[in-house]
Amino acid sequence: MPSSEMPDKSVRATPGRAKRTTIHEVAKDARVSKTSVSRYLGEERKLLSDDLRERIEASIKRLGFKPDRIASSMRGRRTRLIGMVVADMLNPYTVAMMHGAETACREQGYSLVVCNTDRDDELERRHLDVLRAYSVEGLIVNTQGRNVDMLQELSNEGLPMVMVDRRVSELNVDMVGLDNHHAVSLATSHLLDQGYRDILLISEPIAGISTRQERSNGFQYALQACQDAHGDIIEVALTTPDALTEALKHFMQRPGAGPKALLSANGVVTTHICHVLRRHDSISFDTLGLIGIDELDWCALLDPGISTVAQPTQHIGQAAVDQLLARLSMSTRPIQHQLFEGSLNIRGSTRAR
Repeated sequence: MPSSEMPDKSVRATPGRAKRTTIHEVAKDARVSKTSVSRYLGEERKLLSDDLRERIEASIKRLGFKPDRIASSMRGRRTRLIGMVVADMLNPYTVAMMHGAETACREQGYSLVVCNTDRDDELERRHLDVLRAYSVEGLIVNTQGRNVDMLQELSNEGLPMVMVDRRVSELNVDMVGLDNHHAVSLATSHLLDQGYRDILLISEPIAGISTRQERSNGFQYALQACQDAHGDIIEVALTTPDALTEALKHFMQRPGAGPKALLSANGVVTTHICHVLRRHDSISFDTLGLIGIDELDWCALLDPGISTVAQPTQHIGQAAVDQLLARLSMSTRPIQHQLFEGSLNIRGSTRAR
């Protein structure tokens, strides 16, 4: 056969995804053993000499090596992944808490995988299945807490778990959040000190959610200290804004013990209250006080300024990761419930009456 007709046996580039660099190639380039590269990538890096670490690091950068975390976990190595499931990614509290958790993960050499459920219980179950498949080393949960059976199943499988902001009585796991009794007491005491005597706590439907129940209980307890004050609690589904408008109008029209004020149970409720006040001139800060749990960026900007009890939200996110990593290193330690105190920001919406 003429040479021009001989088949071309040279290596041709294969279209599609580029070939992945392997540990073997890194070891060969760095002139070290595959065991040394594995140690560098895992928990035994400190066992290597400075010279070996520098050579392996240089080869990894030169070759563009990316560890296959899924394959590593199947071989019994750690994935360095932390899963987080949140109910509402748009909630300002969630955003700040996630930022604190991601920062703590990054500082400790972990990556945070966040799944948003949009308050959908079935979507939450699917996200939990995905995180299980990715072999996350731990789980941070900030949800409605209705998938107790699946969370319990994951806990029984040995997956460390931390609840953020909410307790689920059926789950014997670590928890990080706000000291709700202290926060509501701080807000209620401030209103009483400013001369308000007819106070309405507005909450989203409690529906067994521990945070909302604790704030409701704390409000009732705080009012007991003032004999001439009167307090009520209403639960409003924020998907029906007219219900909130009607509740506020009814509160303003009824006879009361004295100057009236609202205590908002969280930042989402505060936002909805302020929207109602802007739409209805008959309800204003001239005749009504307002303080909210959660500090929002615009609270200091909206005239006359909205008083709040701020949560140390970033610290809560960081603490959730710290609790999780502590549980990873010592699974038998006692269950921890770490509560943070809020701080009072006084503005014009609670001026003295």
